[in-house]
Amino acid sequence: MISLFSLQAAQLHDPIEKILLPPTDPNAEVINIPGYKLVYVNGACPRNYRVYKGDSMLGVIFQHITHWSNRVDSLQYAEPIDAAVGLDEFLKVVRISTTATEQPHTEEELLDKEFDSLTSEEWERLKKYVPTPETRDLVAA
Repeated sequence: MISLFSLQAAQLHDPIEKILLPPTDPNAEVINIPGYKLVYVNGACPRNYRVYKGDSMLGVIFQHITHWSNRVDSLQYAEPIDAAVGLDEFLKVVRISTTATEQPHTEEELLDKEFDSLTSEEWERLKKYVPTPETRDLVAA
């Protein structure tokens, strides 16, 4: 019979294979390219690499036999730097578009929405809303 204690003791004596090593680990397979570090994760074809820019992980790129890819833009790159930069650029665009779309609607915009689509937070904002002289005519219309 195997007890929990004997299982834990066995795990202490058996080295556990490290996965997802950080780029600073001496056992990590790291490819340094200008501005980025690629850290091997797993795979044979494609080989999977985590992409770091400074201390931040951007995502994953893949080394195929004939090309590199990052799966966000469906392009094939000849060099790993191009796949990493493509991933980085894609994430910058996503951040910008997400930031732009996350701006809360103005009260005037909320008044134009169907009431069934308003959230409770938007209802609370509308309850407190007092039109300014500039917008009073727009609201009454």
